[in-house]
Amino acid sequence: MQLARFGRFVSLSLYWLVVAPFRGHRIRWGSAFVQMMRMGVGSLPVVGTISFFTGLILAMQSAQQLEPFGAVIYVADLVGVAITRELGPLLTAILVAGRCGSAVTAEIGSMRVSEELDALSTMALNPVAFLVVPRTLAMMIMLPCLTVMSDFLGILGGAILAVTTLKIPFIAYYNETVTALVMADFLTGLFKSLVFGFIIVMIGAYQGFNVEGGAEGVGKSTTASVVSSIFLIILADLIFTALFYSTF
Repeated sequence: MQLARFGRFVSLSLYWLVVAPFRGHRIRWGSAFVQMMRMGVGSLPVVGTISFFTGLILAMQSAQQLEPFGAVIYVADLVGVAITRELGPLLTAILVAGRCGSAVTAEIGSMRVSEELDALSTMALNPVAFLVVPRTLAMMIMLPCLTVMSDFLGILGGAILAVTTLKIPFIAYYNETVTALVMADFLTGLFKSLVFGFIIVMIGAYQGFNVEGGAEGVGKSTTASVVSSIFLIILADLIFTALFYSTF
């Protein structure tokens, strides 16, 4: 039952996002821009900091394994590929799901409890078009941007550790990273982030629209939103990694 309701909600959202604009329905780009600032710019500090530290940790762990073989230069390969293909998009999506996906559920859920969604319908404004579409556009635009920033800072963290602790010349680390990475690594990560962004908003909005039980219900739906988003993000990452691995 829940899966069928969620499928109908996603179908309705895709209609207002993809089909309705070609039938004369205007997209609220002003609201989408406001959401971009909240979701994207507001998430930069936490995403950037954790990505940088992740690059440091990954370089430390890989150096310990590679040093006995005299192959510490391959730390650049490991950090670059792991960050761009997996950790960059995955960590960014999980952090944004916790920070912004929960906010989407709380905002829409509060409107549901206070009957503001019914008021929108009374004013001939479709709640999905009015609330979900701008947030979906904002998330699908900003999450890839955050992923690019996460990739850069994660690789930078690994480079700083390699130069300062492993005594690898920066130019050697840079050349090894450029040699190891190909465009497909970045493109697969960006594609994943697009799908992750869609998942975060759909789960968050669906939970918000189905809040029951007042303020307590908002809290329960917010928790369910974060847990469900993270689960589906990891599941989608597994599927896409398997597909891209066999392709590339």
